[in-house]
Amino acid sequence: MIKELNINHKQVSIQYPKTDIKELPVVILHAYNKEEGRAVFEKCEKLHCPNFILVSISNLDWNKEMTPWFAPKLNKHDEDCLGKADEYIEELTTEIIPKIEDYMKKELQKDITYYAIAGYSLGGLFAVYATYKTDIFKKVASASGSFWFPNFVEFIKENKMKSKIQSMYFSIGNKESKVRNQVLATVEKHTKAIENIYHSQGIETIYEENEGNHFHEADLRMAKGIKWILEEE
Repeated sequence: MIKELNINHKQVSIQYPKTDIKELPVVILHAYNKEEGRAVFEKCEKLHCPNFILVSISNLDWNKEMTPWFAPKLNKHDEDCLGKADEYIEELTTEIIPKIEDYMKKELQKDITYYAIAGYSLGGLFAVYATYKTDIFKKVASASGSFWFPNFVEFIKENKMKSKIQSMYFSIGNKESKVRNQVLATVEKHTKAIENIYHSQGIETIYEENEGNHFHEADLRMAKGIKWILEEE
């Protein structure tokens, strides 16, 4: 079942299973468009994920709202990353999520057991970064996260998360680092390093490699990550 909302000019899709269970976890997924959110939820159902509510948020200014600080474009066809994630996190936590909660309680009559955050590419980078700015999230799923992003590993080493994270999922495609661009080529090394840092902090983590490049079966990769964090207690 699905409900579409418009909150602060963001497209918010709430997808939920047919169940009498009153308390369910909520996964916040930042997506390129609402079709991506629907595809991920369908893959989650095919993978027999535990019952949960997927809140897919799209109509985002991706290079602005999903990036933690400024970074120049990687090639002439890209755009600069403007680094306004902090502003969006404030909007997400003070305006968007409260309205989502109100809808769930009044219309769906569901209570939220915990929040998780998930994302692909820059959305996967943002999912990790958000845990340093808010304590709302308990679990993180980052699929093909953009951990090539300049100085992000150093940021993790030098800062402490606000969220008390229970589990974190990381994955990339096995061809993602086999590219000419030397910045993008660091993604495998950095993803492994980040997973190791969190594992050493006592967080339940996993690192997986999937077949293909960055764009191969993105919805399935994201669904696999969501399934893993939902099952990890």
